[in-house]
Formats: sequence, C-alpha cells, structure tokens
Amino acid sequence: MVLLWPFLLAAGVYVLLRWVISAPEGGTSKVTVSQHALWVGVIGWLGSSLQQASNAGILPVNAGSAAVATPGAILTVLAWPILGCLAVHAIGQLSYPGPRLPRRMATLDVRRVLDFLPRPLAWTVAAIFLASAVQIAWVATLQGFDPVPSTAVEVHPRDSTGAGRAGRIPGIDLAAYLGAGLMVLAIGTGLVLMLIAKRRQLEALDAGENDLLRTIAMNRLLRTVATIAAGLAAIAGNFAAWPDPSGPTNGWFNPAGLGSLAVLLAMWWWVPPKLAGRQVGRKGRTLPASAAATQPATRLSVSLGAALSLAPVIPAIAGFFFPGVLFWGQPAWFAALTAAAVLAVIAAGELLMHRNHGSLHEPRTWPQQPVSPALLTTTVITLTLLAAVALVTAAGEAMLAAPPSWTTTVLATSTVVILSSLPLAAARFRRGITAVVPGLDAALRAITVHRVVRTLAACFAVQAGLLLITASRAWLPILGLPLEAGLSPWQPSVTAGALVATAGVVIAVIPVRGFARTPASPRQRKAETETVQ
Repeated sequence: MVLLWPFLLAAGVYVLLRWVISAPEGGTSKVTVSQHALWVGVIGWLGSSLQQASNAGILPVNAGSAAVATPGAILTVLAWPILGCLAVHAIGQLSYPGPRLPRRMATLDVRRVLDFLPRPLAWTVAAIFLASAVQIAWVATLQGFDPVPSTAVEVHPRDSTGAGRAGRIPGIDLAAYLGAGLMVLAIGTGLVLMLIAKRRQLEALDAGENDLLRTIAMNRLLRTVATIAAGLAAIAGNFAAWPDPSGPTNGWFNPAGLGSLAVLLAMWWWVPPKLAGRQVGRKGRTLPASAAATQPATRLSVSLGAALSLAPVIPAIAGFFFPGVLFWGQPAWFAALTAAAVLAVIAAGELLMHRNHGSLHEPRTWPQQPVSPALLTTTVITLTLLAAVALVTAAGEAMLAAPPSWTTTVLATSTVVILSSLPLAAARFRRGITAVVPGLDAALRAITVHRVVRTLAACFAVQAGLLLITASRAWLPILGLPLEAGLSPWQPSVTAGALVATAGVVIAVIPVRGFARTPASPRQRKAETETVQ
C-alpha cells in the first residue's frame, strides 16, 4: 500500500489538472491555460516542503523517541518533497490536452531549453545550488557526538539534573544524503526543463504564446527547486550549528536558515509573466474575451484571490516572531488563526470594493445561487464529520478520564464561524457596482460568498483531521480496543486525520470558476434595489 500511494497521488494530480485546463464551453483558452500553469506551480510548491527534515541527523536524548537519523527516515523525508515537486511539474506538462482540430499546424523549428529559459532567474538558481553544495560539503567535515542523558547535565551549580542534550550523527553520513538529494534535484530539474521545451503546441495559443507559456512553466519550476535547494542548505546549517552536548553552552544559531528564508521571499517576488486573452472552443473557433474580466472591480477580485494564497502565511510569520504566545502550541487555534487571516483578507476586499468601485446610484443585486451545490454539499459533509469526530473524542476521553481536548477544537472552530459573518455582511450590504456588464455585481458578491464558504469547509476538514491526530487514543475505548502501553498515538486515527486534513487543504485551494466569465444571474428584491444612502 505504501508503494501505491505515489501513483494514486500522481493520478489525482493529473485528473485535477485536466479539469482545470478544460474551459466551461469546451476546449481550452488562455484563461484556463494560465490557471493550469498556476495550479502546477501551487501544487508543486505545496509538495516541496522540507519541514519534516529540518532536524535530520539529530539524535534525541531518549533513544525511543522518533528521530530523522536513520538512513530510511532521512531518505523518506528528502525523497517526498524532491521527487514530488519534480513529478508535479512533469505531470503538468503531460496533462495538456491533445489536438482537437481536423488539421494540425506543424512547426519545423527545433525547440531548445535555452530558447525559453529566463536567464537572470536561471543564474540565480544556479548560484543557490552552488551555495547549497558548498554548505553540504562543509557539513561532511564535521564529527558527530552522542546525546547526553538528562541526569548527566549540570544546568545550575546547585542543581545537577537537567533535561539532557541531543546529539548528532557523523557529518559525512548526513552530507551523503543531502548531496544525493541535491544531485537528484539538479538532474530532475534539467529533465523537466527539457520536457517543457519539447512538449506539444497548444491549439488555443499561437507560436509566441506557446513560447511564453514554456517560459512561465520554467519560471515556476526554477523558483520551486531554488527553495528546495536552499532548504537542503538550511538542514545542513542546522546540523552544523547544533551545539556539542558536552560543551558549556546550549544555544545555537543557524545563518543558513535565514538565507533559506531570504531565498523563499525572493522567489515569491520573482513572479512569472502573464498570459491571458481569447478563448478557443471545441471546434477551434475563437470566442470573444469576457467584458467582465476587463472591469476594475473584477481585477480587484482577482487580485484578492492571489492575496488569499499569502494570508495563511501571516500566522506562521507571527509565530516565528512571537514564539511564546499560547496559541502557537495548539494546532486547533493555529488552524483557526489561519482561517481568520483568510476571512480578514476577504472582508478587506469587500471594503475596498465598496469604497473604490461602489456607486450610490446602483442597486444591490444578490445572486440567485451564491454557492454551488457541490461546495455547499462539501461544507455540510465536513461540518458533519467534525461534529462526529468531536462527539466520539469527547466520549472516548471521558472513558479514559483524560482532559478534554475537543473543547479547544469546538471553541476555535466556533470563533471562525462567527468571524465569517464579517465578510458575508460586507458582501451583502456594500454598494452596488456600475452595471457595465449585466450581472457583474451579483457575480462579484457570489465570488465572495464562495470564498467564505470554501474557507469554512476547509477549516472544518482541517480541524477534524487535527482532532483525529492529537486525540487518537480516544478512539480505543470507543472501538473496544486494548489501551496501548505508554502514550503513543493510535496510528490508524493519525493516518485518517492526516488524510482528512490534507483534503481540507485541497478544498482551500479550489478556484472560483466561471463567475467572471459567466456573470451570475441577479435576484433583485425591492429592499435590495433601493439606492444605498
């Protein structure tokens, strides 16, 4: 089953990307091609996290504790992000649809990687790879040391007991794994770049636009692999900065970690060029560009969609600068703060819409169906799942006489539900948009409602998954299973929780489709069409 997971994930990514690139009227368009390229970049970025490998090579004080110090553990935490990122970008090129026209236009020119490669970015990525290789080579010269038991550490002249200090494996061992990972990343990047250059032409784009799309794909790939290479250097830097447990100091500082953060911010700033324009249907006929997409209010809504992808980073950055805050140690509250940040951005967008594009002389129009049946059903299912998990957890913890952990989840989720009323109220009562395009005002309100409901559905799923992970032992008495020795979690519940939480993340990034291109039908009532005073 473990070997089957990569193929199932690859198939799921392929199906998702084929769905994204399909236009509502059939065929493809510049808009769907741009969305497809964006999704490839987002999924590849999500799969490139090296967080699980941050303490690779560190030996814990307790021998029974989980550690990323064995060959199998290190290879696993390095292989998933490296191979996963490369696989996503390769699948992205393979998921483009084949030709639909009865006649195909052939091109005789030879396409090379250098013809589409963004040179400044490529040189920057090469420098990052070189710096990472130097850092890893330096780690190979460092020696390892054994962890010191807690009873052997003198933390105060009058107190000869302490918490112990962790050790580390020999540097040459970790450098071998990190170097191999960096080499695989470099070779895989070259192969995917060749695949991007050689892929077939898309009928919805002309020759110049196909070339631009290849440059966009290379930009997204290079930015992602640059962060992975910097992450490998940060892992090596953490290993090198780890203090000797027999020494007098227990503090340490990782300069490579700051360098990795700088690379991450630089890659966020290095945005690819844009590709947008006409739409091509099933028969190859050119469809006119949507007039709604050219309106300033629509562009503001699209810009907010990009800002929503950065909103979840706000709690993480706050936790980095304020590590002592109680919320950071509680996954339920951290997830709630992430959802609250997204809702705050949505509410701010509606206020900007009201201030900059609202008109006193335009009626408020509300869409007939602000939320699609599929999203509404998903929200109901995730809420039901969260309620069921909370009830089972409450009963199981009562049988175990354990402190209730489900109350934190319920309180955090209730806070998010209450906060969701702010963007909904802002969308409901803001001024109407000038009706240059019929139904545009209703469509923009529907987009906001869709984003709020999508955030709630994702929050419900993530909270249910986190509760399954953190309170896994509560299921043992409910299912009549014997209690395991110690406080080790029940693995089936942890696995199910991870899958549910992952599903919540997927729900959170499902795009709003068809609103700007197909304006929503307004439902006007007398109270709604009155002039806003």
